[in-house]
Amino acid sequence: QVQLVESGGGLVQAGGSLRLSCADTGRTFSSYALGWFRQAPGKEREFVAAISWRGGATSYADSVMGRFTISRDNAKITMSLQMNSLKPEDTSVYYCAAASSTPAMKQGVVASWGQGTQVTVSS
Repeated sequence: QVQLVESGGGLVQAGGSLRLSCADTGRTFSSYALGWFRQAPGKEREFVAAISWRGGATSYADSVMGRFTISRDNAKITMSLQMNSLKPEDTSVYYCAAASSTPAMKQGVVASWGQGTQVTVSS
């Protein structure tokens, strides 16, 4: 079973960068599509980015396209989200997720969630 643990959140000024990481302590990572969602206070959880199980296909929300990059290393059982040119509206709790496919991920059909990591962008 996939057991996801995020790290790398924090406080950054607008225009800065952060890198989030997600590790699978269950070591079953490689057979899943992986992705990131975020949830701001008072808002619904929203899709951010996804990557196919082999890493050959990626998908992004329009709001982060060109600023965020998702990647994975199945040998190291880790996934990352490089976030550049951060904006105050990127402030959220970010969740790592695993799903059967990228389309399923984008529809919110998620097999496993991480516990979340806070990202705060100050203006």
